[in-house]
Amino acid sequence: MADILVVDDDDVIRDTLCELLASDHHCQQAGTAEEALQKLQTQPFDVVLTDISMPGLSGRELLRRVLSLYPGTPVIIVSGLSDQDQAQSLISGGAFDYLIKPFRLEVVEESVRRAVEQRRTNITS
Repeated sequence: MADILVVDDDDVIRDTLCELLASDHHCQQAGTAEEALQKLQTQPFDVVLTDISMPGLSGRELLRRVLSLYPGTPVIIVSGLSDQDQAQSLISGGAFDYLIKPFRLEVVEESVRRAVEQRRTNITS
C-alpha cells in the first residue's frame, strides 16, 4: 500500500478522493498547501495529489517545494481550469500529471497507480 497525500481546500473533494483511494492505499488529507508541507516533514508520501487553486500557497508553489524538498515524489495536479498552456507549464515544471475537474474517478485511480509505480521504480533504482 502506498501513502497518498490529498491536498484540496474543498472537504468534499478531499473526502471523495481519499474514499476512492483508501481501498488500495493509505490516504491522508490536508486542506492547505501549508498543512501538506507540515505533514510531509513528519512522514514520507509516495504521491501528492493537489488542487492548483487554494488559499495561501497555491498547488503550483506546493509542487515547487515538494520537488525541491522531496525529490522523486510524484505530484499530481488537479484543476478546475482546462488550460492547456497551464497544464504544459506544470508538466514541464515537474508535475507528474494534470487532471481536470470534474474528473472521472477511474482517471484519478489510473494516474495515482502510474505515479506509485514510478515512485517505486525510482526508489529501487
